[in-house]
Amino acid sequence: MVHFVISEERRAEVIGLYIVEEGATVRAASARFGISKSTVHKDVTTDLRIINPTLFAAVAAVLEKNKSERHLRGGEATRQKYQKTKRKKETDEM
Repeated sequence: MVHFVISEERRAEVIGLYIVEEGATVRAASARFGISKSTVHKDVTTDLRIINPTLFAAVAAVLEKNKSERHLRGGEATRQKYQKTKRKKETDEM
């Protein structure tokens, strides 16, 4: 976890660049920079729109892509959970 002591404007740009470069989710950016998901979301949607409109557009595209895929990630996590449970049950029966 990295903690930065920088201005809000600069923080919004740094987080925005990270999201665009890594294709990161708000949750991943939150963990990476050690700030809340609410702060990340506010920085990249509200503040960044004013500070750097070009970067805001790129971040918005990544966030929209992540939003459209979130049901797939959730479904995959559930599938893996039940496969793990099934394997544990099968080994317990042996």
